[in-house]
Amino acid sequence: MAWPYANGPRHIGHVSGFGVPSDVFSRYQRMAGNRVLMVSGTDEHGTPITVQADNEGLTSQQTADKYTRQIGQDLQGLGLTYDLFTRTTTGNHAEVTQQIFLALHRNGYVVPKTTRGAISPSTGRTLPDRYIEGTCPICGYDGARGDQCDNCGNQLDAAELINPKSRINGETPKFVETEHYFLDLSAFVETLGKWLSSKTDWRPNVLNFTKNLIDDMRPRPITRDLDWGVKIPLDGWRDQPMKRFYVWFDAVIGYFSASVEWARRSGNPDAWQEWWNNPDARSYYFMGKDNITFHAQIWPALLFGHNGDGDRGGVPGKYGKLHLPDEIVSSEFLTMSGSKFSTSRGTVIYVHDFLREFGPDTLRYFISVAGPETQDTDFTWDEFVRRTNFELANEWGNLVNRSISMAHKNVGAIPRPDAPTAADEELKELSRKAFDTAGAHLQRSRFKAAASEAMRVVTAANRYLSDQEPWKLKDDPARRDSVLHTALQVVSDANTLLTPFLPHSAQKVHEALGGTGVWAAQPELQEVEDLDIPGRINPIITGDYKAEQARWKSVPIEVGKALEKPTPLFAKLDPELGETGPEWAPISK
Repeated sequence: MAWPYANGPRHIGHVSGFGVPSDVFSRYQRMAGNRVLMVSGTDEHGTPITVQADNEGLTSQQTADKYTRQIGQDLQGLGLTYDLFTRTTTGNHAEVTQQIFLALHRNGYVVPKTTRGAISPSTGRTLPDRYIEGTCPICGYDGARGDQCDNCGNQLDAAELINPKSRINGETPKFVETEHYFLDLSAFVETLGKWLSSKTDWRPNVLNFTKNLIDDMRPRPITRDLDWGVKIPLDGWRDQPMKRFYVWFDAVIGYFSASVEWARRSGNPDAWQEWWNNPDARSYYFMGKDNITFHAQIWPALLFGHNGDGDRGGVPGKYGKLHLPDEIVSSEFLTMSGSKFSTSRGTVIYVHDFLREFGPDTLRYFISVAGPETQDTDFTWDEFVRRTNFELANEWGNLVNRSISMAHKNVGAIPRPDAPTAADEELKELSRKAFDTAGAHLQRSRFKAAASEAMRVVTAANRYLSDQEPWKLKDDPARRDSVLHTALQVVSDANTLLTPFLPHSAQKVHEALGGTGVWAAQPELQEVEDLDIPGRINPIITGDYKAEQARWKSVPIEVGKALEKPTPLFAKLDPELGETGPEWAPISK
């Protein structure tokens, strides 16, 4: 999944693209019996960190440390089950990044080139291309960045922009000659084109965007005049105080470097090979649509170059033949009042505020069923309240509560089905078949459809209870018990179907049905010493997910298992919240 910048807390728009979808997918895969390695981390190099550090009067490292911990707390609170969530300022990441570069260099896919770099006239500091805005010389879009136009998708050079301005202070940059290394994308036109043409089953937004990638393949700079980043491992470069890898270059390598770090921490330093050198492994990348270029073009090019498989050939680097992306799961934007969430414009809902007020599962559910899976989607408090109250509280929570409450009151345990009918079997068959349907959707990252299938079972179970009216069957305890047994079996099934989306409440339902132990495992936030930098302490997210009991199948409930009186699963929200939102949140009108 895409690596969040550690220059500030993350908002709900961020986690709707890279966070929640990747965890729903990973939880399903584990439940289905597949082995999963889920890795990511904070992106901590480049100008975004140095600018924020200046604003706060901190060093770049202090800024990265501060926000990495905060982001880690938020993602752990959401229940994102990383095998390793790390950071790009580790010694391990620097080493892996340098080795990838050296392989590209040996195979002739990176070349030195003199170019014009932007300098801030007032500070003398280098201005990275992403911090320069102007009018796109190709499509005329007013707001293109110095490295890329988000409107037409073309790669740009900051010096090409019409009326370029610094995003930091609005001044016109000064352009001076400087030498840098470039990734020669023109040497991957044939290889990348053939590879991309084979990806016919990707999401439409990714496929449509990638069609234009091959049209403008030219060298792209991978080093910058900056003192914050990974050093270039070549004579004449490694000791220069203002030469570092461009942040976009080292960040995408994080997927692999995090896997290497995970392996080293697991006690088997070669364990990463099973995921990266194994042609049978499948790799999925989760992100927002603004990261498609880096995952559908840049990262595959780096892998082809390292492997010696670009248009110029070559030999594999230190890590052998590395596996290319199998699928890029890109979401659109979660917006508010039609605009992207923006800290600077005050249109932002931070994850930590949301978790404090509403808990994790309501946000996970909203993103899954009403998020920007295939198109930009506006977040409104009214829709959030409606989904929470009517779907989670009224439909799902009420089904759980009344089914278990009636069984507890009348039997004290899961009752025996002594008088089943066709209606009972019909509902249970519907529930069993939902596993195949929802599972097929989850396998293709169609989260809305999968969640809707689970809720279809919930709706059918509520209708069944209303039709059968077990509360009126005091004189027919055998039939009453059969109805309650059927309802509890479907509650158990529906809980399994909803576990990838609602892992925290799924654990509660498991326990309410008399279950013990871990049903849906949760991640841990730990402080560990850097593997290569003595004394450096890094916050990581990790976890032991092997002990969880959740499996993607219908499991018969155990007759006679004692039941306690349940507590409400979801609290209903004040309808007025839909009009205004919390006091701390921006108002969407």
